[in-house]
Amino acid sequence: MTGHRPALADVTRGRLLYGGDYNPEQWPEHVWREDVELMREAGVNLATVGVFSWARIEPRPGERDFGWLDRVLDLLHAGGIGVCLATPTASPPPWMGARHPQTLPRDPAGATVWYGSRNHFCASSPVYREHALRITADLADRYGDHPALRLWHVNNEYGTFCWCDTTARHFRRWLRDRYGGLAELNEAWGTSFWSQRYGDWEEILPPRRTQYLANPAQELDFRRFTSDALLECFTAERDVLAERTPHVPVTTNFMPLFVGLDGWTWAEREDVVSVDLYPDPADPSGPDGAALGALVQDLTRSQAGGPWLLMEQAAGAVNWRGVNHPRPRGLTRLWSLQAVARGADGVCFFQWRQSRQGSEKFHSAMLPHAGRRSRTFRQVCELGADLGALAGATGAPVPARAAVLHDWNSWWAGLQQGRPSARLTYEAPLRAWHRALWERNLVCDLAHPEADLSGYALVAVPHLYLLTDAALDNLAAYVRGGGTLVCGFHTGVADADDRIREGGMDARLREVLGIDLVHEWWPMDEDGVQPLAFCTDGLDGLDGATAALWREDVETGGAETVAAYRGGELDGRPAVTRHTFGAGTAWYLTTLPDPATLGALLGRAADEAGVRPTLPGLPSGVEAVRRGELLFVLNHRGEPVTVPLPAPATDLLTGRRHGHRLPLDRHGAAALRQDPDAGGGG
Repeated sequence: MTGHRPALADVTRGRLLYGGDYNPEQWPEHVWREDVELMREAGVNLATVGVFSWARIEPRPGERDFGWLDRVLDLLHAGGIGVCLATPTASPPPWMGARHPQTLPRDPAGATVWYGSRNHFCASSPVYREHALRITADLADRYGDHPALRLWHVNNEYGTFCWCDTTARHFRRWLRDRYGGLAELNEAWGTSFWSQRYGDWEEILPPRRTQYLANPAQELDFRRFTSDALLECFTAERDVLAERTPHVPVTTNFMPLFVGLDGWTWAEREDVVSVDLYPDPADPSGPDGAALGALVQDLTRSQAGGPWLLMEQAAGAVNWRGVNHPRPRGLTRLWSLQAVARGADGVCFFQWRQSRQGSEKFHSAMLPHAGRRSRTFRQVCELGADLGALAGATGAPVPARAAVLHDWNSWWAGLQQGRPSARLTYEAPLRAWHRALWERNLVCDLAHPEADLSGYALVAVPHLYLLTDAALDNLAAYVRGGGTLVCGFHTGVADADDRIREGGMDARLREVLGIDLVHEWWPMDEDGVQPLAFCTDGLDGLDGATAALWREDVETGGAETVAAYRGGELDGRPAVTRHTFGAGTAWYLTTLPDPATLGALLGRAADEAGVRPTLPGLPSGVEAVRRGELLFVLNHRGEPVTVPLPAPATDLLTGRRHGHRLPLDRHGAAALRQDPDAGGGG
């Protein structure tokens, strides 16, 4: 795909997108006109059509039934509703699996994953790919010039793994391209261990079920390969669409913080970056859903390099948790506006009309079983009006002076079985650190460790077990040039081949951090609590500070000890250090402090780096984000609050003018534009 490509701005056309997945094939045609009328009432301007319609479009191999889809697109266009038209390739029809069982995936034990659900395809299967490209081409040829078409949606939530023989052959080709020769592969995989050395390419298999622990380097490469194999499927369909409809942008929807795909690589291949997001409204920790939302939204904005699209969320309960709770009144609006605040130029749902049959009939929808008089539909209409009032936010940036580093390769490498602690997951430190910044209203991007970091005053690295040489050099240059780095435990331990670096941490990173040696890692049990003692620079007021999950016995080499372990085998050993390197500062946290202590440490580092909260003095659970000229204030608490404002402003959602005090209801939100005269009272 070469040349200029259309972008999200070509879809939004100066207004926020609003809508959801629309599956008219599940309903008789007389319902379709009512759907369009109700969409107009709700303010819907975009409907995603055709995601799971392959069997309807191609009922038998080679046949095409487009008549119903013609009528749907014509109806939507007549109603003023744009279409995000999907290629239906996420769910091949039963005839494909029955006639071509080689298109079905196999699990690590070799068992076939049969049709009867969705996403039942082997990404390496030439037969699947051929049929997928044919139907994609036919859709593009038929609807490329349809006036309703705004956006192409390829497949749906890519993420299917396969271990079949076709995949094995594809994996070998991928490995040849990566390593060139068997000698290089054997060196990268460390096959001298356990007599695993390969003498012929045909001997190499995907990491299928083994007697004991599998080769972690082989598993790492298989995850890389699977992401690339699925990406080949996406780019092949994308290229067909781009060739036939160069004026229409292309997207596919990511799952939120999904381990299976390298989202940095994938986002580079999309015209529009989109994501699905389903926080749990009943999380016992209260604003945890909002914290997860902020993390996923910041990641998606960073992948997009600007505005992005919330492709799916729930209007109420989902159907796949153990207990599926509905959302309290106002929460859908609040979380939708949070997405807009953090860069979304569109808010969509799964789905428009709630299904009466199938596996998702208990999954909520914009138009639920209770119909147009339901509380859910009223809230959907109210949200549509809110988004209509925020057209000025479209395309506006979300400034961030802090970044949190994130890398899928490090995540994959950390999944190996034979590691120091199964309790240490990649997500736990990432979510804890991002939440600590979020709670202090410090808006941050997420960034790849090899990306240009010069625009950030603060860079946080919660936990990156694997770091490439380029990433390590990048971090050293960042701090040397005056940046502030806060680095978490068990970082820089392995190279790109998952080979442990000497000294327990790469020498370049140890130099930056002022650490001479990592003697040992001391993981903690589930109920383990390690007291900390702070002793420097005003942080000694953190009485009762504790840590959990992980500890390290490090030998400093120039770093000052900010906090030490108190009691136990590591009594008096450094727990938190700080080191001047070049013109910058590098902190090292050898453990995971309790939330308050972690927040205090990150807040202190941010303050020293000159990174200030979006709005100081906010009550706990209230979020403030600037997007363009608007200040979004979001109340994630379960009770009303009053928020101090630095200057008078008008809420675009209500039209009300506020002085220096902003009252917000439970789950309330405001989108403020500062008054030109900056006058007014409280």
